Amino acid sequence: MSKRDKPVRNKGSWKAVGLVSAIGIELVFFTLLGFFLGRWINEKVGGSGIWVGLGVLIGLVAGAFGVVTLVRKVLEGSDE
Repeated sequence: MSKRDKPVRNKGSWKAVGLVSAIGIELVFFTLLGFFLGRWINEKVGGSGIWVGLGVLIGLVAGAFGVVTLVRKVLEGSDE
């Protein structure tokens, strides 16, 4: 059997694994970025930790927007 005769494997499962991994990495990155930025602001300004909480929330929102953008790009390229 030559290379041309072999069936083409469906790469959809690997695409899904990559998407799930990218979603997790993006959420973790932005959440940690918000945490460290909030902690830095809290040290400069002072407070009871409200800046850390706000930083985490802003990071989660930014991560969610990033995930939506990522999923839209993946779905645009999809032929399903």
